[in-house]
Amino acid sequence: MLAADQCFVFIEGIRNEPQEELFSGEEELDMMKIGSSPGKTIPSVDRPLAARMRPRNLGEVVGQSHILAEGNLLPKLAKSNSFGSLLFYGPPGCGKTSLAEAIANDTDSQFVRVNAVMSNVGELRQILSAARRKEKKDTVLFIDEIHRFNKSQQDLLLPDVEEGNIRLIGATTHNPGFYVIAPLLSRSHLFRLEPHTVDNMAKALELALEDSERGLGDRGHSAAKEALRGLAKLSDGDLRRAFNALEVVALGLNAGKTIDEGDISVFANERQIRYDADEDNHYDTISAFIKSMRGSDPDAALYWLAKMLAGGEDPRFIARRLIIFASEDVGLADVHALPLATATQQACEFVGLPECEINLAHCVVYLATAPKSNASYAALGEAKRCLSENPIQEVPNWLKDSGGSASKRLGNADEYLYSHGFPENISGQEFMLEPKEFYSPKRVGSETAIAERLERWKSLKVSTQSEKHP
Repeated sequence: MLAADQCFVFIEGIRNEPQEELFSGEEELDMMKIGSSPGKTIPSVDRPLAARMRPRNLGEVVGQSHILAEGNLLPKLAKSNSFGSLLFYGPPGCGKTSLAEAIANDTDSQFVRVNAVMSNVGELRQILSAARRKEKKDTVLFIDEIHRFNKSQQDLLLPDVEEGNIRLIGATTHNPGFYVIAPLLSRSHLFRLEPHTVDNMAKALELALEDSERGLGDRGHSAAKEALRGLAKLSDGDLRRAFNALEVVALGLNAGKTIDEGDISVFANERQIRYDADEDNHYDTISAFIKSMRGSDPDAALYWLAKMLAGGEDPRFIARRLIIFASEDVGLADVHALPLATATQQACEFVGLPECEINLAHCVVYLATAPKSNASYAALGEAKRCLSENPIQEVPNWLKDSGGSASKRLGNADEYLYSHGFPENISGQEFMLEPKEFYSPKRVGSETAIAERLERWKSLKVSTQSEKHP
């Protein structure tokens, strides 16, 4: 029999893509009804370990020293109880919810948690209305996954944020600059949370094993330090994932048994790469990938390639970026780069996964180790800038099309000098009314020969013009 305040929810087949969580144990659902009895919670024994071990104040928060060290802005705001709206931006399991709860506890505020995925305008209106009636305590409205709120939902918050009826704390795994409306962003202090370090996570896991009140202390487990560090490494900076894993291990062992590396080895095979195919991880990883190739580091480029493939990235997307890179960053320094990148894209279409990974690796190593020149790309940018900032040049008469009788009567191309009739095909003729210079070849790879050729042609052009106009 379930107690009156207990509920089990089973959802089958909710998604097919790779899970971010190492285990299925999610945090408790904070389902709030306006007017319900305050302080009524699920008994701690029935809550996941990650929920039970949440810090009760800022002093118990694990990691994030870059924002929580004494003298930094956030601790000052909490201590003086003078904060308005806060935005926490960081990956899953870095402690955004825990930090919000700790601040609410330290400031003796009413804590109201909303998940943006499940909430709606009607619920928000009820929460805001209740907050306006509160006189004894400030209301901290914590909105998890605030990037899921649309503009209308975010607009609804603005008046109460400005009036101070609520203290908004938003949490997001996505860059707020792209998802949070400008008026709300401008009224908030933005803090970026980082993934937890292995050392911090191992220490937190050890405390959870020792804590008899909230943790697993009553089971009498101890753990080898390397086992805890190994579990921390497998959790990739996600403390919630690490807690969930530790709980699974502990509950699967006899009370009092020491947890060793063998007990956690099973999770190495179940490890999931945190990678969102169309959001921050996608853009950050492809950026690291491109910059590694640009910096001529094949090892780093292969690492980011492996991460993208392990995370389920479409190989065709990677191939398209290689084609762009071949022209943008290698250019004429290696004329084989673009044909190889194009062939790699065709190979990905023809071969498919998993074998096309070999084709991608082949191309990535080639491009990373190839001489680099962005001279062609930069030259196009200069030409565009010239076009936008100066009067548009007309086509010179001697370069106009001479086809048709009307063009001939107009004298189109009468003064055109056929380039093949001159040494090295250099007639000395200009090809713009006002000549400009955009392309500046780099003396690297094959482009070295191009630079030398252009210098020779420039001299030949000057001498030819001098002969025609002594």
